[in-house]
Amino acid sequence: MIDGLQPYSEYKRSGLPWAGEVPSHWDLVPNRELLKRKKKLVGERHPDHQLLSLTKQGVIIRDLSTGKGKFSADMGTSQEVRAGDLVFCLFDVPETPRTVGLSSHNGMITGAYTVFECVGSATASFMELYYRAMDDRKLLSPLYSGLRNTIPPSRFLGTKTPVPPPEEQTAIVRFLDWVGRRIRRLIRARQERIELLEEYKHAFVECCFQEQTSRDWNRLPVCAVMRPAKRLGFPEKTLLSLFRDYGVIPKASRENKNVDVRDLAVCQLVKVGDVVMNKMKAWQGSIAVSELEGIVSPDYMVLEVIKDEVSGRFLHFLLRSPAMVAEYRKHSYGVRPGQWRLMLDEFRRLQLVIPSLEDQLRIAQRIDEAHARVEDATKALRQGVSILRELRNRLIADVVTGKLDVREAGAKLPDGPEDDEEDETLQALADSAVNELAEVDESSAPGEEVPW
Repeated sequence: MIDGLQPYSEYKRSGLPWAGEVPSHWDLVPNRELLKRKKKLVGERHPDHQLLSLTKQGVIIRDLSTGKGKFSADMGTSQEVRAGDLVFCLFDVPETPRTVGLSSHNGMITGAYTVFECVGSATASFMELYYRAMDDRKLLSPLYSGLRNTIPPSRFLGTKTPVPPPEEQTAIVRFLDWVGRRIRRLIRARQERIELLEEYKHAFVECCFQEQTSRDWNRLPVCAVMRPAKRLGFPEKTLLSLFRDYGVIPKASRENKNVDVRDLAVCQLVKVGDVVMNKMKAWQGSIAVSELEGIVSPDYMVLEVIKDEVSGRFLHFLLRSPAMVAEYRKHSYGVRPGQWRLMLDEFRRLQLVIPSLEDQLRIAQRIDEAHARVEDATKALRQGVSILRELRNRLIADVVTGKLDVREAGAKLPDGPEDDEEDETLQALADSAVNELAEVDESSAPGEEVPW
């Protein structure tokens, strides 16, 4: 169905730099004729309204119980949102994760957003899809102004939108909803497989250590294997950071929301083979043997290995194994889990099971090989998810700007519940489309338009 879509027979210039040509029978309508701005403050009635937020997933109900995020000191300044309203974020447009969302909830949202009531439900759904497509590629830059890249509401209302006839809007929304549900299903299936692969990684490590517990391995306290190392005064070294999923890596290589270290002279030197542990997150598995030399935050615990014939790679896997992480959890203390700390004295008394160097190297190699296979499979699945998302975004953009005609395809959509046979057909169709898109991506030059 997707690969059978064709362009319209006739086009006209839209005069909009972000839309190009549009079907000749579509109207170019100023937004003020489609939308009505509303700003009704909830005032003292705010306890009767659920708090909403505009996210990449659309307009969602905010979970206040987590305590995460910023909240207005005066909830009474929030504005009312009704189901069917369009919510826009018209400031910091290039940086904001999502500029537009169609609310399916009644509630309230901070006054920083701009809320519009639309002339009809089909038009509201079409406009959300249209401006979401513009937002995905940040094409509305001609409308920005000021240091905060703001689109003034008056300018937005004066901007024209290419609008199909009402029945065609309905067909477009129905078709994209139909395709979107199936793409989300395929993405979810791949994400579930990624989660299973991650579980397998942890289970494989656990099995590698459990199956050897009956052997004659040495049991040694941590203090017999490693000791604290506090080496300061190396500000010229590369700043490193510890990530639970990646180990010790350069801090600049990944986005890190932790507070930046201002005085690098107080950072600790880490040598290759040193153990680095986050005392507050050890119970989550935030510990690793470093393969890099550099400096880390003074809040970390750095230890050097003093036991001869201990493989750093084996020690890395042992310290991060589920059994050891469970021990960290049992010996960490604090007011609440987020503030639990594993103190040095407690850590030094924990028991490590150390086999011969030959066994260490063999086990580390087995785990590395298994992890490499998992990483290859996970990379392929993540690439599939990325391509599916790009497929969805490109399809939405091409349909809502009139590059593809879905009127006939929309009329052929089945009514009623979907059966398993249809799902298998759809998966094969989507997989084929993903493969074709991947081939096009590999052969296209950067910035080249990808045809459908």
